[in-house]
Amino acid sequence: MQPKTVIGILIVPVLLAMAFTQAVAATSSKKKPSSSTAKKTATSSAKKSVSKSAKSSKSSSRARTASSTRYRSNVVRSAAYRRTVVRGGPWREPTFADSTDGDWVDGEDQQVRKAAVDALGPYNGTVAVVDPYTGRVLTLVNQKLALKSGFQPCSTIKIVAALAALSEGIIDRNTVLRWGRKKLDLTTALAKSDNPYFATLGEKLGFDRVSYYARLFGLGERAGLNIEGEQPGILPTKTPDAGLGMMTSFGSGIALTPLELAAMLGAIANGGTLYYLQHPRSPEDVATFIPRVKRHLDIQPWIPEVRPGMSGAVEFGTARRAAVQYSEPILGKTGTCTDQRTPTHLGWFGSFNDVGRNKLVVVVLLTGGKPVNGPVASGIAGAVYRNLSVQDYFAQARPISPATLVSTQACCSR
Repeated sequence: MQPKTVIGILIVPVLLAMAFTQAVAATSSKKKPSSSTAKKTATSSAKKSVSKSAKSSKSSSRARTASSTRYRSNVVRSAAYRRTVVRGGPWREPTFADSTDGDWVDGEDQQVRKAAVDALGPYNGTVAVVDPYTGRVLTLVNQKLALKSGFQPCSTIKIVAALAALSEGIIDRNTVLRWGRKKLDLTTALAKSDNPYFATLGEKLGFDRVSYYARLFGLGERAGLNIEGEQPGILPTKTPDAGLGMMTSFGSGIALTPLELAAMLGAIANGGTLYYLQHPRSPEDVATFIPRVKRHLDIQPWIPEVRPGMSGAVEFGTARRAAVQYSEPILGKTGTCTDQRTPTHLGWFGSFNDVGRNKLVVVVLLTGGKPVNGPVASGIAGAVYRNLSVQDYFAQARPISPATLVSTQACCSR
């Protein structure tokens, strides 16, 4: 082999190695920039990253702010909705409201008023507390509502139907009425607020006698004496479209005011004297207060006949909530229905207690939607009695004027 050939064979691998090395270096220079370039690139990347992060943070903050604003707005709208819209029926009155707004309280018994306001709580309604032996209104919570022309009495009208039927000799306390497999006496029918029982009494009495006794007990006329703004309730001039049975079991066609119910219950509590209710406007009015008798009702023989049913309502009937945490006797009648004139759902409870020297009549009327009913109203009345009982109110000797004392003794000695 010639020398030139050998040299060529030896040089070729060297040249190939050098070419490979240069190629690798060139490739590395493309992949790895210089230190200054790397710094510039890193700074640029960091700025871009910070910019993106800031934009993302601002966007996230705006989203959170918008979300929070929407949430607060929804909460406000939701709260307003709950305050103004009644759910569960076609009713237009709110279930909850400030029921003390605009009341005149200077002549009221402040201890009784606080007990009534605390018991009513947030409900949209009225509480009337009356002394059954003088007719003095000790407190009237939500006077705007209480002095209106009234609402359908619902099942509280059953007291009128019972007294009317007893007075006419149609039933006595032990008379059992039957329909289908059911049979009830007056006590159970009042306690359980049985509609067919009192519808039957209405049919037996007839419209004229029902109307006579309703007017005798003070329905359809102002219960108060010179109570500013008071409107009378309404009694129909003919049998309502719903029928006479609905009139004596649900109060169809009748508008009853809380004051009318309080006056009637006061007459049952005191033995038959229907007083004009008076609502003193000042301490001076209280000091010179004189009871005024509207008329005497000849119901003394029948009061013992209705009392067991009214006490039974609290003990085992529709007004059991009145007795919660309160062991002293309460007698009363619930009522639950829809007043079509307003329209509003109603919860009534008319009552009086039977303990101590300071007996009271407590009437509760709730307006609103589905949450209100007679049992709820009875619980509020029970809370009024309980609030006063824990303060020994019923055992206290309250000072009264000589004129009041003379009138009271004249009333109760009959």
